Amino acid sequence: MAIPSRLVTRPPAIRAPQAELYSPGPVFSWPELQAMAADGVLTQLYQSGYALPGTALTPQLRARAASFAVPPAIRRRVVAGRMTAAWIYGCAPEPDRLALLVDANRRISSLRTTRGCTLHEVKLGPFDVVSLGGLLVSSPLRTAVDIALHVDAERAVPALRRMLALPELDVRLRLLTRAVEATPRVPYKKAALEVLAALPTEAGGG
Repeated sequence: MAIPSRLVTRPPAIRAPQAELYSPGPVFSWPELQAMAADGVLTQLYQSGYALPGTALTPQLRARAASFAVPPAIRRRVVAGRMTAAWIYGCAPEPDRLALLVDANRRISSLRTTRGCTLHEVKLGPFDVVSLGGLLVSSPLRTAVDIALHVDAERAVPALRRMLALPELDVRLRLLTRAVEATPRVPYKKAALEVLAALPTEAGGG
């Protein structure tokens, strides 16, 4: 399911200066990074990503940290989506496993062995993907649509409330509802619309 172009507004204003992020490599080994985190010198952001304490956690920084968990060979072939994308946008808890979307036009069989990730074969449109911190991420609107359709209400509602409340994401409840209504026949569509109908209308800004 690709978001129709008529339902897409301006790109989200979420760019920010790039902060320093450390990962295992030539400068520091993983044990050294873990030791510095234990001493309070660094803060673990996601798995093998570490930042200085007090660093502003931007979508770019979270996306860079998540990218360390995705093998470089497939990094441009997958898209962080669903609750992983919601976390990247600062609207959900850190995920245990990355939810990665794979366009239906690409071969998914070669990616099955990717560890620490859950793969979902989907149809992606040109307005469904943005690039953040070296990782492809589903756009805020596409993320909200996928969460409404594919995530249980207990986790979906808080994430959607947060996404609707952040002006920089430009996700509006009326537009989100129209996007869900525009999807072809998919399981849980009725349940998704019920979840959206229960959200406060003022949260979406119209």
